[in-house]
Amino acid sequence: MALDGIVIANIVYELQNTLIGGRINKISQPEKDELIITIKGQDRNVYKLFLSAAAGMPLIYLTENTKPNPLTAPNFCMLLRKYLNNGKILDIVQPGLERIVMIKLEHLDELGDLKVKYLIIELMGKHSNIILCDDQMVIIDSIKRVNQFMSSIREVLPGREYFIPQTADKLDPFNIDFASFRENVLSKAQPIGKAIYSGITGISPLIANEICHRASLDSGSSTSALNEDMGLHLFKNFERIIQLVKDKEFFPHIIVGEDGPVEFSSIPLTTYSDPKYEIRKFTTVSEMLEAYYASKNAVSVMKQKSAELRKLVANAIERSIKKYDLQLKQLKDTEDRDKYKIYGELITAYGYNLEPGAKELIAQNYYNNNEEIRIPLDPTMSPMDNAKRYFEKYNKMKRTYEALSELIQETKDEIDHLKSIQNALEIATSEDDLADVKHELMEYGYIKKKSADKKQASKSSSKNGKSKPFHYISSDGYHIYVGKNNYQNEELTFKLADKNDWWFHAKNQPGSHVIVKSGGDELPDRTFEEAAKLAAYYSSLKDAKKVEVDYTQVKNIKKPKGSKPGFVIYYTNYSMIADTDISGIQSIGE
Repeated sequence: MALDGIVIANIVYELQNTLIGGRINKISQPEKDELIITIKGQDRNVYKLFLSAAAGMPLIYLTENTKPNPLTAPNFCMLLRKYLNNGKILDIVQPGLERIVMIKLEHLDELGDLKVKYLIIELMGKHSNIILCDDQMVIIDSIKRVNQFMSSIREVLPGREYFIPQTADKLDPFNIDFASFRENVLSKAQPIGKAIYSGITGISPLIANEICHRASLDSGSSTSALNEDMGLHLFKNFERIIQLVKDKEFFPHIIVGEDGPVEFSSIPLTTYSDPKYEIRKFTTVSEMLEAYYASKNAVSVMKQKSAELRKLVANAIERSIKKYDLQLKQLKDTEDRDKYKIYGELITAYGYNLEPGAKELIAQNYYNNNEEIRIPLDPTMSPMDNAKRYFEKYNKMKRTYEALSELIQETKDEIDHLKSIQNALEIATSEDDLADVKHELMEYGYIKKKSADKKQASKSSSKNGKSKPFHYISSDGYHIYVGKNNYQNEELTFKLADKNDWWFHAKNQPGSHVIVKSGGDELPDRTFEEAAKLAAYYSSLKDAKKVEVDYTQVKNIKKPKGSKPGFVIYYTNYSMIADTDISGIQSIGE
């Protein structure tokens, strides 16, 4: 989610208690739309304020991290250094509940006179900006200049007067009573949630949904369904949330689901009270934002880095499926092969009394209860030559059938192998994981590389690299390991596991090998269930509600000679139906 007015109020409160009275001693611009301002506080601690006006991720928070800077500072950075270096922070405010932070600064000009400047950070999605203004709120410059062709609402250019654009007629949440709430929110013929966030400044869809949830109302229901009492009840719940902001009773936290961070907020979210969600609390809103976006950014980076491999594997799967379908069609054409063998044998048995030039043989088919059969003949050929022709056709189709049967199995194995690699890409969490997958693709010829590159990739394979399987602890204290790719699957099953440990895998689906270290114990039912959930979750059926999972002791697992990594067979096993909710299973990393 994006920053809303309540989270920004939390940020402003933190910055007010930390930075006011501090002095700026360094300004850098590591990216086109980013600034890092280093401030020495009144408490003599050094703080780094991170600002981003990126359209997809506008942000402001305190950080301890740094970023490399370009060799030549951009013009806007140089301008800020000119006016703000050694400047003192006088105040930090948020107008209403707008997604805007205004930092008031005092500095000495070239003549040694005290001057006031305003650094304004607008956190408004694609309209985000960082603007420097003088004491009369006239724009000196901005990190993103906006002319009349880019916006008909407001120009952001040197010399223009700064104002907050009023793009919608929204209510100030700090100055609203029930009458105005009823008139500007409840009177709209819209879903309740949308009416709230589109009618009140600083309220996001997330908070609007939370207000509805606290009032026991469906945010998707129409406002027309609300009577006076329900409307008043909704307003009271809105007031309680705004009171938390007024009283500075912030609760920075991240909601974590099965796939990682889901949402963040500075007020408690009763919407996510389900046990499958974890509430991760933070001391400061800056820590919350940095943790949330670091996690989201890590996922985004992994998606970007694996994009080429994903495309390569998807294309290989598509080609293999087309080949498989063609082979099945060709195999279907050989289904009548035995008919021609019977024709040849019946001609050999009954053709001796055929007249020359006969066009067919009518005979009793002793293979089918002596049913009468008509066999077409070439009148220009003798009966024995006709029989020979049918035998040759049968033998040719038989050879085709045998060859195709083998090829079809090879193609199916290839598709299964590629889908297992595709699944490994889905669950990869590090560059070492991707290196394992790339090595496997090279080993089986899907990526062509020079021998030197192959040698380098081999070093980063699972046998020698840093990539590690997922590691969980069951509720009963048993260690559970989950392979991230085919190399790890093989390593877990045939090296880490003992013969009496238990092995789990989604039935007939690409997925991870899951090993439970039993230590020779008889495992509790709950551990079996949790291991099955992990096998279901780390399979290609992750998004299904229920998945059939096979499980057996490792001593029953065999690897066919010459088979691809991770491919196993077993004939003694149990099965169970498992869901894919692993939120209650303790992870201890990789």
